[in-house]
Formats: sequence, C-alpha cells, structure tokens
Amino acid sequence: MELKIKALSPKIGTEIEYPSYATSGSAGMDLRACIDGPLTVPGGGRTCVKVPTGLAIALPGPEYVALVFARSGLAAKHGVALANGVGVIDSDYRGEIQVALFNHGWKDYLIQPGERIAQLVVLPVAQAEILVTDTLDDTERGSGGFGSTGKA
Repeated sequence: MELKIKALSPKIGTEIEYPSYATSGSAGMDLRACIDGPLTVPGGGRTCVKVPTGLAIALPGPEYVALVFARSGLAAKHGVALANGVGVIDSDYRGEIQVALFNHGWKDYLIQPGERIAQLVVLPVAQAEILVTDTLDDTERGSGGFGSTGKA
C-alpha cells in the first residue's frame, strides 16, 4: 500500500522530517509539529490547541483510513493527549493534518518546532451496507451495557 504525502510547508524535508516509522516494527509513523516557534499547550485540560503538521495525504481509496493517535510518552509523562481521543482522516480528505491537543496535566507544556506530537496509523476499513430492521439476533449478552460482563 502506498501513501502519498504532500508537503504544505517549505520546512518539511529540510527543518522538519517527513513522517517516518521509528523502528521496523512500528505500527504508527511519527507526525511532527510544523510551527515557527515554541507553542504552549496550557495545563488544566480546558484549552484545545491545534498543531499544524505541514502535511496532507492521499489514501489509495475508501478501503483505507488514517488514524491519528497520541504519543504514549507525551500522555504518560506530561498529560498531553489528543482532544478527540483518536483523529480520523477519511480517504477523500486532502487538507492539512492538524493535531488537536489537550494538556490534562497541571503544568503548561511547550511544543518545539519539529517535535513528534502524534502517530499516524493507516488501516483497512470496511464500509458497511446499511440494512434497516425491526429485529436483531439474540446473543448471550443481549443489551447488557457498561460493566455487564464483569467488574466495571
């Protein structure tokens, strides 16, 4: 599978690296902040900061989706994570990838130009054929929701 990546900033490929896999076993490629100077993500988790990456992508078709995930080190060490949990990039989106971050810690976090801020994972996706019905098959679980299969 090929992923087309377009640089939207002249910094990409010179000052800021293109997305890349850190190791041969990495599932996600690192996305970096394409910013002119340090950017503050305020502590307290109340302010969403959109961080540009300077990149756009073209997935091969609707059978693929690109998902943006938090970097575990930023989340575990500093409380910095994606505002929406996981970012979804549809196959027909051609705009700039931006990463919306919250800082759940109490101390402000300073993002540096070119810093790795998120991971991009490309996965196959199945588009479901919608079938409207009045009944669903019975299962052992049934309609049991949160905590219904054990300790919550």
